[in-house]
Order: sequence, then C-alpha cells, then structure tokens
Amino acid sequence: MIIPISEVQQDTLEQIIESFVLREGTDYGEQEISLAEKVAQVHQQLKQGEVLLVYSELYETVNIVPKDFYQPD
Repeated sequence: MIIPISEVQQDTLEQIIESFVLREGTDYGEQEISLAEKVAQVHQQLKQGEVLLVYSELYETVNIVPKDFYQPD
C-alpha cells in the first residue's frame, strides 16, 4: 500500500528516510555524502514521485522503493 507523504508527520517521515539511508549501504562513489544530504536527496525523490513510501501488510513494515519496482502485496 502506497502511503502519501503528505499524510505522514514531518518528524516521522524524516526518521523513516534516515533509517532507509542508514541501511542502504556505504558505497558513496568518489565523494562521501553526509547523512543530511542523503536524507534531503531521498526526501526530494519522494516529493517528485521517483520513489514511493510503501507499507507492507504482509510484513508490517514501511519501506522506500523506486516507483518502477513497486509491486503491491
């Protein structure tokens, strides 16, 4: 189920994004990017609809996935 980001409190959304960024690995390429910058990038991607905030009823989890890879439960 897609969760519209407008329906999530800002603090909660920031925590979800931060958690997502922290578990996505450590390959930063040539330049290391700060956590704040990564969070801002993901937040922008959510606003633009490039990635989606989704809730899995099966696993009872919230995740961020690329729009092209989203498959409803």
